[in-house]
Amino acid sequence: MKKIQILGTGCPKCRKLAQNTEAAAKALGLDYELEKITAVSEIIKFGVMMTPALAVDGELKVAGRVPGVDEIESFLS
Repeated sequence: MKKIQILGTGCPKCRKLAQNTEAAAKALGLDYELEKITAVSEIIKFGVMMTPALAVDGELKVAGRVPGVDEIESFLS
């Protein structure tokens, strides 16, 4: 099971990243757990200075922008 983490305060870009990530995971047929991390202190632990950000299995994949579904699929596979 993949652990997918959306790091952000819940802004529109953060919600879009969550939507794109779920679409990518479902397209790949993944067994996954989606966690939304909104606490700034937790976000900083990932070294993120700009949100939204995406981490997969604890590894930061992208920060400061919303990648498309295709790009997210490449992070997940």
